[in-house]
Amino acid sequence: MQIGRFSNRYYMIGILALCSAVSLGSYLLVSSMIFRIGYPLDDAWIHQTYARNLASTGSWAFLPGQPSAGSTAPGWSLLLALGYWLNLSSYLWTYLWGWVLLTVLAVVTAFGFRMLVPDRQELGIWAGLLVIFEWHMTWAAGSGMETLLSALIALVVLLYAIRLEERIAEGVRSNRWQWFGLGLLVGLSIWVRPDGVTLLAVGGFTLILGKAELKNKLSSLLILGTGFLLMTVPYLIFNQVLAGEIWPNTFYAKQAEYAILRSLPYWQRLLNVSRQPLTGIGIVLLPGFIWFGIQSIRMRRWAKLGGALWVIGYLAIYAWRLPVTYQHGRYIMPVIPVYCLFGIAGLVSLLEITIEDRWGRIFKRAWVIAAGVILVVFWILGGRAYAMDVGVIESEMVDAATWIADNIEQDALIAAHDIGALGFFANRNLIDLAGLVSPEVIPYIRDETALRNHLNEKGADYLITFPGWYSTLTSDKVIIYQSNGRISPVMGGENMIIYEWSNP
Repeated sequence: MQIGRFSNRYYMIGILALCSAVSLGSYLLVSSMIFRIGYPLDDAWIHQTYARNLASTGSWAFLPGQPSAGSTAPGWSLLLALGYWLNLSSYLWTYLWGWVLLTVLAVVTAFGFRMLVPDRQELGIWAGLLVIFEWHMTWAAGSGMETLLSALIALVVLLYAIRLEERIAEGVRSNRWQWFGLGLLVGLSIWVRPDGVTLLAVGGFTLILGKAELKNKLSSLLILGTGFLLMTVPYLIFNQVLAGEIWPNTFYAKQAEYAILRSLPYWQRLLNVSRQPLTGIGIVLLPGFIWFGIQSIRMRRWAKLGGALWVIGYLAIYAWRLPVTYQHGRYIMPVIPVYCLFGIAGLVSLLEITIEDRWGRIFKRAWVIAAGVILVVFWILGGRAYAMDVGVIESEMVDAATWIADNIEQDALIAAHDIGALGFFANRNLIDLAGLVSPEVIPYIRDETALRNHLNEKGADYLITFPGWYSTLTSDKVIIYQSNGRISPVMGGENMIIYEWSNP
């Protein structure tokens, strides 16, 4: 097979779609072999519960009849709801979206590489394949979460801005209403994840530093902002109506829950957060990413530089406000495709201009082999990590939720920290100790004494949690059920326990 055949766009799209299916399908297969099919985090069941209730009742509620803003990604939940309206298997529909998004993300990456490195367009397919087999991305495709959709919109926004700037540099007169389209895309990203608002800075950065006259800059900025607000204001109203706040409950709850992590020095938080996209092929791409930024400054390509700064700024903001790294840094994953694209584009450019002699060519071949080995090894390790993550959720959260559905009275009031599977399978009244659908607990989310008083006041009947999470809260409670999952203890965790909550 000659590499020239890869230049055919339809052939390339077909190859990328097939490889996406193989990558995701392999992770699902390993998951079924280690335990069973499922999702690697409990939050996926939150989206499924909102989607199912929307399809069946027409209301935006985690608990039927109780509208709430506990979904960080209403746009994603809406896409999932289509599957319930069509009466399709929720697993099939969700994994189908994972495959589609992974494929489209790879295709956009491939065409983005062709745009960034026009003299090496035949390498575009390899950029797409790199994104597919970057293990975080396959993990995200099977996660049941909005991560890949958020990553796709971010990549499209940045490439859109780069293309607009390039057309202006080529002498093509800028249509200011194209900035309106960019604003719409940024506003759309917020419906998927609130942190999409950071993309607006790239458009503003590009316009302010661009070559246009001041009058044109101001009018374009106004149009960009108008498109953004057209999509964003309904989102803010949506949350205000449901929860009395302009941002979803999760925006406040997560920051409150992990506030203790902000006691670490900022440099340490930034290092911990930044390490996530570098775990795997990312570390190999770091020189290319740096070179991409340097070249952007030299050539005064502000959209490219803005995109690179967005990656850095995104990590810096999370290190500042929510420096969590659990679940393989899932909050950071939307930057990975952008980082990979800029990294491989910069690296190809760097190798082309610095390696010309015989030893240089040997080094380049050695680098390609090493990069390929690292990519495949971490993809394999990522498959096992995905399967083990699924095993924990299924054997602890899901199994406990199904036990409650079969054994606990329908009118019971249950307090829990992880409510996703519980809401989907048990359908009981809940007190959410994480604050997603019970925002009243957010002010004292880590204060076990205050939580105890709250549960007593509300008349809780049961508490379901890992005992180590609330050692004081569970110290005097009677155990009525404990899961027998084997995977969580193997991974250093605990088994889920259901306690009878006796009010004083």
